[in-house]
Amino acid sequence: MATGKQNDTTKEASYGASDIKILEGLEAVRKRPGMYIGTTSSAGLHHLVWEIVDNSVDEAMAGFCTKINVTVHPDNSITVEDNGRGIPVAKHPKRKMPTLEVVLTILHAGGKFDNNAYKVSGGLHGVGISVVNALSKKLVARVKRDGGIYEMEFARGKTTKKMEQVGKSKATGTTITFWPDDTIFETTVYDYDTLHDRLQETAFLNKNLKITLTDERELVPRTDEFCYAGGIVDFVKYLNSEQKVLERCSQPIYIEGKSDPDAPFTQKGEVEVAIQWNQGYSEHVMSFANDIYTEEGGMHLEGFRAALTKVMNDYARSHKLLKDKDANLQGNDLREGLTAIISVKLPDPQFEGQTKAKLGSSYMRTLTNKIVSQGLSEYFEEHPNQAKEIFKKANQAARGRMAAQKARQATRRKGLLESASLPGKLADCSVRDAEMTELFIVEGDSAGGSAKMARDRSIQAVLPLRGKILNVERVQEHRALSSDTIQALITAIGTGVDQEFDLSKARYHKIVIMTDADVDGAHIRILLLTFFYRYMRPMIDAGYIYVAQPPLYQLKPKGRKGGKYIYTDEELALEAAKYEDPSRYTVQRYKGLGEMDPEQLWSTTMEPKNRILLKVTIDDAMAAERAVADLMGTQVEKRKDFIQTHAKDVRFLDI
Repeated sequence: MATGKQNDTTKEASYGASDIKILEGLEAVRKRPGMYIGTTSSAGLHHLVWEIVDNSVDEAMAGFCTKINVTVHPDNSITVEDNGRGIPVAKHPKRKMPTLEVVLTILHAGGKFDNNAYKVSGGLHGVGISVVNALSKKLVARVKRDGGIYEMEFARGKTTKKMEQVGKSKATGTTITFWPDDTIFETTVYDYDTLHDRLQETAFLNKNLKITLTDERELVPRTDEFCYAGGIVDFVKYLNSEQKVLERCSQPIYIEGKSDPDAPFTQKGEVEVAIQWNQGYSEHVMSFANDIYTEEGGMHLEGFRAALTKVMNDYARSHKLLKDKDANLQGNDLREGLTAIISVKLPDPQFEGQTKAKLGSSYMRTLTNKIVSQGLSEYFEEHPNQAKEIFKKANQAARGRMAAQKARQATRRKGLLESASLPGKLADCSVRDAEMTELFIVEGDSAGGSAKMARDRSIQAVLPLRGKILNVERVQEHRALSSDTIQALITAIGTGVDQEFDLSKARYHKIVIMTDADVDGAHIRILLLTFFYRYMRPMIDAGYIYVAQPPLYQLKPKGRKGGKYIYTDEELALEAAKYEDPSRYTVQRYKGLGEMDPEQLWSTTMEPKNRILLKVTIDDAMAAERAVADLMGTQVEKRKDFIQTHAKDVRFLDI
């Protein structure tokens, strides 16, 4: 007789209509804030400011706003004030409540879903200000409009004070003050530099828009004002200010244009491009769509690059700057040392992915290509001396590219000829799953020996470096790739570099830079970070690069076994204060990893449960580019200023 399990429906969990939960109003935002602002970390906290500022910038792009003031108050609340048209306050025809309340309490309510209120907009989803309201423990909105001043208050997305008129005014504009909810965010302390860099970038992208940032948290309030009559031309000058530009190209090339007046609304657009070459070896091109930084580029960037390559090669052929037997210059040759800003405005942009990192509107490729082709052709015909200077630079880059190809081929041949393709000094791990494995890059054989003995051999690999690697910011690619140290690094990681880079081939998903806590260690750390930034940037973007934090001290109470490892001078002062009398304890200062025995190195710096790792991130492309250029480039003044300012307190540069 067959047997089996009986269905016991009485023990099954119920699933009926009553189990379907509906989150009212803005409850969904508070329940899953990451879906709307990405994260509840510091980045998410600052995102609240961007959402409000973007609304004001949309007013500026529509031609109604000339000033934006951002103020950080002593309690870390934020006020954003503009002189735009002001959020409508009349009763909404469908919701039968003030439109101001609709905008602040209902998702996807805004003036960006038809073609009337805004022709172009960065805040596309209409969720910005309502999400800020939902994630603030308090928000006060003040609107000047229709001859009056109107005010309304909210708490965690709910209305706490109905809209009322509190005065009269002939001016117009919107002022939003909000207090981030400390039950949502990991921190509610705003970073001035982060606000500064983003607002400065916004001012560059919007010619003549005046943005003022004030920090009232300091004893003497700090204020910075941004307003650029040159717009993106000033942006390029700023990015190149610490570079030596080509001698005859002191002024950036500026190109602008619009779509045909008869083009359908969904095919309309505006293109602005500013271009300037410097004597360096890196390409720095930043692209924006409706003021949104498109980190992964997209159609506008493709159109720009195609136009640049074709126009420059055509000009070189027609003016005998290339011989008939010569192959065309490649795009990489023409873009070596190039700094460029591409800014497009369009009514209905299509982005790939929720993060808006890549513009997918295909017609912008054609439009950008057409406008850049025409503008660049005219510039070269009118400026033959500048053209010759630019092509001289491109020809030098082509020779460097061919030398780099030979260096790559030599590296590959060397790998094939050796019995094992991995570097000889690499102590690899046994596990082959890259998601589980870690590579520790250490300086010198002494620290390397300790790390090899200390590690978990199954998942941790160790690569000792011989001395300092080249500063890749100052040399062409072929010189960098000819370095034995850099070759060993590239081979160990497995991804290749530049055009050959393939993130999926990474042999480890944690690359940990582990250097001594002294000046030489800091220098090696910066050199390695510069290499990753220039040649393996996707490794940083993917979150694969880390910096180890070995302890600086060990404090041992006299007469007791063991001691406490200490990582900062401030922590040492606090710990020593518990004893007061220096005769009751001793302090050991660790100047190098080699001073620790393997057990100490493991327990403090390599053991996953105890160690402190700093993930290297690039929160702002403009600031990152400037940091690398200033600190690692050929100009010494900025480097001197940085060292004089931060020598006492900097242990790690987060680029």
